Formats: sequence, structure tokens, C-alpha cells
Amino acid sequence: MSLRQKLLLLFSLTVAAAVAAVAWTVLVRIHSVFEVRDREETALFVSQFQREFQHRSAEVAAAVDRLAESESARTMAFDLSQNGDAAPYLTQAQSMAKDAQLDFLEIVGPDGNVVSSAQWPARFGYPEAAAANPSTAPFLKREDLPDGSTALGLVAVHEIPGSAVRLIGGERLDESFLADLPVAPGMQIGLYSDSSAPAGANSGQSGANNVGVIAFDPSRLLSTNGSIPGAIHYQSLIDAARTTGLQTSGIVSPTNRREDSLAATAIPLKSSNGTVLAVLVVALSRSGMVGAQQHIRAIAYGVAAGGILLAIAFSLWIAARVSRPIEQLARAAEEVAGGNWNVRVPEHGRDEVSVLARSFNHMTEQLVSQRERLVQSERVAAWRELARRLAHELKNPLFPLQLTVENLARARNLSPAEFDEVFNESTATLGTEISNLKIIIGRFSDFSKMPKPELERIDAREVIERVRALYESAAGRDARIHFAIQVSDAPMPFDVDPELLHRALSNLVLNAMDAMPDGGTITLSAHPVDANVELRVSDTGTGLTPEECERLFTPYYTTKQHGTGLGLAIVQSVIADHAGTIAVESCEGGGATFIITLPRATT
Repeated sequence: MSLRQKLLLLFSLTVAAAVAAVAWTVLVRIHSVFEVRDREETALFVSQFQREFQHRSAEVAAAVDRLAESESARTMAFDLSQNGDAAPYLTQAQSMAKDAQLDFLEIVGPDGNVVSSAQWPARFGYPEAAAANPSTAPFLKREDLPDGSTALGLVAVHEIPGSAVRLIGGERLDESFLADLPVAPGMQIGLYSDSSAPAGANSGQSGANNVGVIAFDPSRLLSTNGSIPGAIHYQSLIDAARTTGLQTSGIVSPTNRREDSLAATAIPLKSSNGTVLAVLVVALSRSGMVGAQQHIRAIAYGVAAGGILLAIAFSLWIAARVSRPIEQLARAAEEVAGGNWNVRVPEHGRDEVSVLARSFNHMTEQLVSQRERLVQSERVAAWRELARRLAHELKNPLFPLQLTVENLARARNLSPAEFDEVFNESTATLGTEISNLKIIIGRFSDFSKMPKPELERIDAREVIERVRALYESAAGRDARIHFAIQVSDAPMPFDVDPELLHRALSNLVLNAMDAMPDGGTITLSAHPVDANVELRVSDTGTGLTPEECERLFTPYYTTKQHGTGLGLAIVQSVIADHAGTIAVESCEGGGATFIITLPRATT
């Protein structure tokens, strides 16, 4: 990835992360604000509901109390107490309820049985447990109806003065009751009551935990406009309130759209003994919060898109001012590493990048200058070393030549027979030393005039086999030296000059034989390694020291008593002309291995 791409990615990620962080913070804050608002509105509605409930309770209690204090009620109570005949009063509750505008009214005799019922006339003679506590405040009660259903009522119990006859009257708690409650915009209220009571609902049994709560019926959840659409989605909240008897809150989603979701609270309504008879549901629309969040998200997406566009523009500007000059510097550094020390980079301005460009140009100028001085120094050192080596090599045969010439000069005064003997010996010595001089001069000439390789496509197996055939027969006369061949079965073609490579391997084999004066094993191997062919010549001789390994391929360096030090230098030159490398692995006393790596032919 280029610097320009990294800058673009960095700027884009920074903008996106900043926008995401701000948007997330705002969204969380909006959610928190709306939750607080919903709780406050719900609490306000609950307090208003409680006030309305207390007001209705007071009205019901006053209406029942007026009935109990009426003259007709006193007369009826006196008559029931004296005669005990309830027949004349079977329909009395209906007329009294109509006069008092009550939905429910029952007259209970001294024996605790119903004398007359306004909501269910056929219920006379049935016992009524609620009449046992005439002094209690108004309470919720589930009333049985003739059709087998039940209705929730807010009732009060009053005893007719001077008798044991009691009046149980009340109002129906239904959608009409909800219609009188003040509802905030976006608020939806509903009332859920069961169609029949669980065991003990209207008795003295405590219902705090409501064991035996009947199954949820969506049709029983009513609002001011009748049934609530999607009432089934409120089941978990209502069931939790009915089971625990505690206020429960949660999110209700009637549809798959978030804007249609509601923040709902289920408030249990209990009888005097703690039994949950109904559940008041207060639901606030979350469309405002969802709309605000979506609006914030849209703004965030827009800001992020704009920020990314700005990041692209800024990265292009940075690329023109910073990354492009740096890329030019990088390319120039690669050229310098490749050997082109004359490369230069443009210099513009006075910023840090321009200072770096000027420093780079100054560095390359210094490198070129130092390289020229180094090359000149190496040339002088090479010529001096060549002169020293040539003088040393020529000095050895010149001394015997000088002695031979002096002996011939002194032999002139000898007898002819003695002169002939000295002359023959001297000419033989002269011929030998002159031959040595020719050999020395030939070696220096070979080193200075290495022929250009004439490449041919051959297999490494053929090269190894030729060297083995030549030297294994020669070593056969010396039983102390053995040859071992390790050649891969895979094809190993390469383009080489067979004669030059043969001479290089022969030089290494002769060196290996010289390194084993007491005998040993020479191993010739060839194996493919990746895209190359690796040739190895190993011996079990005396080995080399680390210092000798470092200087081994230096011209004129030799570890032999008699040698020019040009053999391995010539081998290295041959391998380099074939685009290969040569290295040595050795430790003193552990033998040596010369490793030649040449590129394998692919086509």
C-alpha cells in the first residue's frame, strides 16, 4: 500500500470514527432524554389516574351512602329485619341503582345473602362475601353478569343504619372510565381485565402472586375506542404485571417498523385483598425518538460522506506536497541501490521534504566522488599487488638463472671435459627455470584474459559425470582418495560454457586432493534448489579457518606453500560470468565444502 493510499485510509477512518463517535453520543443522549420524558409522562398519567380513581371512589361512596340514608332504604331494612320476606324487594335494587346512577347495586340481607341485584336479578339468595366488611373504603371488585362474563367495578359497601342490611354499589371500570382521563399527545391507554376470575379472586384469599392466573385474551385489552390493534404484543408485559403484582415496563413493537414501537408500562389494579383484577396499560409512541435518531443518522452519514470527500481532497493535496516527493526519493534510492549513483531528485521549496531532497542529492554526489577515489585507490593497490606478486614469482627462478650464468663464466677456464659437464648441467637448469618463467607468465596472462563464456544447454549431471570420470581414474592409482557422487534424479538444465565450468570444478577437485595429503573422500553433488542448480565439492581434509574462508577468493591469496593465489579467483570469475555465486563452508579440522549456485534454465 502506497503512502498516498495510507493517508487516504487514515483520514477517512479518522473522519468516519469521529462522526460515528459524535453520532453515537447524540443517539444515546436522545434515547436517554426520551426515556426520561416517557417515565415522567407515565408517572404524571399514573398520578392523574390515581386522582381520578380517588374522585370516582368518593363519588361511589357518596352515592351508596345517600342510598343507605334514604327513607325507602330504611323502610326496606326495617321490613327485612322484622319479616325476613325478601320477595317484595326482588327488583328494588334496579330502581335504586337507576336513581343513584350506579352500574352495580346489590341489597344483602342480614343473613349475608343477596336480596336484590341490579346487574343480575336472578342472583337473589346467593351469598355475597363482600358484605362482610361494610366499613371498608371503596375497592375494586369483579362482578358476575347474567351472560356468564364478568365486569370490573369500583364498589363501596354501606350498612343501612339501624339494621344488618347492607348495600353494595359501584360503577363499571371500563373504556368510558378511560375516556375521562387526560391523555398526552402520542399516549395510548388500555385496560385489561379477565373474563372470569381465578380461584379466590373475590374472597379473602391473598392474591399477591396470583397463582392460577388464566390465559391471556387479547380481546380483553380495551382502549377508549374499543379493542387495541396488536394487543397480543402486550401479553408479556401484562402477564408479568398479573403474575408479580408489580408495575412492569418494556418496549412493544406491533409492527416491524421501529417508528411504530411503543414504550409501554403495565400497572396492576388490585382488590382489597391484593388480588390483581385488572392491568392498566400506558403506552407512549417512540416515533419521535426514532425519527430524531434517523435524522441524526442521516446527518451523520452526510457528514461522514462529506468528510471522506474532504479527506480524499486533502490526501491528494498531501500527495502533491509530500507523498509524491517521498515516492521520488524512494525510487531514486532504489536506483542508487541498483548502482545508478548519478540519479537526482527535484528540489522545490524550503520545507522538510525539500531539505531531505537536497540532502539526498548531496549524498549521491559524495558517493560518486568517494566511489571514484575508491576505484582509483583500488586500481593503484591492485597494480602494486600485481607488481609485488609478479616480482616475487619472477625472483624465484631468476636467482638460479643468475647462479647458472656465473658458473658458465667461471667454467671457461676449466678443461674442455669439465666445461662440457658444467655446460650441460647449466643448460638443463636454464631450460627448467625458463619453463617455470613461461608457466608463471601464462598464469598471469590467463587471469588477465579470461575468455567470454560460450553458453550451451546441458544438464548438471553431465558436468559432474565428466569431472568424476577424469579424476576418479587418476585417483584410482592412489587408494587413499575416494570419490562419492550425490546427484538428484530430477532434470537440472542450465546454460553454461562446459569447458570453463569443467576447469572451475577441476580446480576445486585438485584443491580438495591437495587438502587431503593422507587421503580421504571427495563428494561431488548436484541438486535443484528453487530456481537454481546447486553444485557442491566437499572434502574431508584439514579444513579452513574463518579468516581463510573470508580471504580465500582474494587474488594472490593462497594457503599453499607453492601457488600464485589465482586459482580460486579464476573460479570465482568464471562463476560470476555465468550469473552465479560461489561460497565456502568449513571449520578447521572438519573439511571444506565449496557451493556453486547457478540459475536453472526455464525454457
